[in-house]
Amino acid sequence: MKSVTIKLSYAEEVKNFVNTVNRYPFEMDLRSGRHVVDAKSILGIFSLDLSKPIALDIYTDHCEALLKEIGSYIVSEQ
Repeated sequence: MKSVTIKLSYAEEVKNFVNTVNRYPFEMDLRSGRHVVDAKSILGIFSLDLSKPIALDIYTDHCEALLKEIGSYIVSEQ
């Protein structure tokens, strides 16, 4: 499993992020506080507090291509 912290500020960023992560077969969750949503769900993402960075949990160890594609949203890697 790989975890990174991302920041999505605008609706267009959320749309582009969801389109990108949906091209990958592995499961991903977004965590904000105690709320967890499917990272591939645009409605789930909009239910989170997007004013703060959120944690992206990727349930695979082979996600280098994904991390490169979403690099502009990544604030920090854990």
